[in-house]
Amino acid sequence: MNMANTNQINTPRRKKTHLFRNLLIILFVVVAGILVFLYFSIYDEGVRAGNVVRVSKKGIIFKTYEGQLNLQSFGALKGTTPFAETFDFSVEKNKQDVIRELEAVALSGERVNLHYIKRYNVFPWRGDTKYFVISVERLGERPFTE
Repeated sequence: MNMANTNQINTPRRKKTHLFRNLLIILFVVVAGILVFLYFSIYDEGVRAGNVVRVSKKGIIFKTYEGQLNLQSFGALKGTTPFAETFDFSVEKNKQDVIRELEAVALSGERVNLHYIKRYNVFPWRGDTKYFVISVERLGERPFTE
């Protein structure tokens, strides 16, 4: 009869333990789902045209590839500085062919179309921006020089 009493006493405690464990599992699955969504989802896709001003590998702990595109809007954005007419972007490490292409057009001064995707969040091991160049389309035009 002593065993029956201990089972009755432990039943509410077991229910609370099972409920707490189930809530933790649900919370973990929801948080993991949100993180996976933020990491892999694409918010926007597009193309920007201009001249690549710089491409660099930078960072202290996480080395990422960053670049800047001069949009050359020739003052279309009134009251802005020339720096406001640039597009900052990142390139994922596994896109070595894109990085080589960007370095080549940065040195040649060619006008290019950069095809990019925009992600929801910035992760330090991925890049400094939400914009990631996925391909480079060379237009073969060089800027006018005297």
